Amino acid sequence: QVQVEESGGGSVQAGGSLRLSCRISGLRLDRYSVGWFRQAPGKEREGLSCIRSNEETIYRGDSVKGRFTTSKDSIKSIVYLHMTRLSPEDTATYYCAATNGICSVYSTDMYYYWGQGTQVTVSS
Repeated sequence: QVQVEESGGGSVQAGGSLRLSCRISGLRLDRYSVGWFRQAPGKEREGLSCIRSNEETIYRGDSVKGRFTTSKDSIKSIVYLHMTRLSPEDTATYYCAATNGICSVYSTDMYYYWGQGTQVTVSS
């Protein structure tokens, strides 16, 4: 049984940093890619990054590239999202998801296993 659990969310002031963790059990990170997504109230779920089984990482451009970094510890089976220079526009529920298909930051269709999300709130 595959389980995906995000943690590390919370409240932070603008300009601050957070590190989110995505703990996955029941599958091997050397065979699956893991994506990070977020969803703000009233908005669609937005892809942020995806780290492949070989640790190659892709990022969505515009607002997060250069501020957010994804890494993983395959031994612990945890994928991280390091977020810096946070702004109120980053306030959202953050999700991670796993796929053995295409690593994408523009679609959620190929991700099979999802966590319940962790809330990030950035105040000005």
